[in-house]
Amino acid sequence: MHEIGLCEGLVELIHRQAAGRRVASARVRVGARHAVAEEAFGQAFTLAARGTAAQDAVVDLVITPVTVECRTCGRESESTDVLAACPRCESGDVGVSGGDELVLESVWFGGEGAADVPGHSR
Repeated sequence: MHEIGLCEGLVELIHRQAAGRRVASARVRVGARHAVAEEAFGQAFTLAARGTAAQDAVVDLVITPVTVECRTCGRESESTDVLAACPRCESGDVGVSGGDELVLESVWFGGEGAADVPGHSR
């Protein structure tokens, strides 16, 4: 489960930014090339955050797509599947770019928790 390695680095960064404050939630943008499973990422974050300022934090995971360029018909599209085929001609002869980022977009501290973040509930 490679998600643990990704989360360990993120939690370390979040813990440093917290400077002693409780972390309520964080938003992380991960490129599709990392092939992150959302459930596994959540579990890995929980494990990595144990004993840190982010221990009970909610993580909002945003998967960003790769760009798929078809060498057969020339169409450019986006996909969250790194093994994508062209949606127009279904060719597998495609070039894939992007989708390799790992970005800590935001961190909410203390009372600014999941209830204040769109799409979250406690």
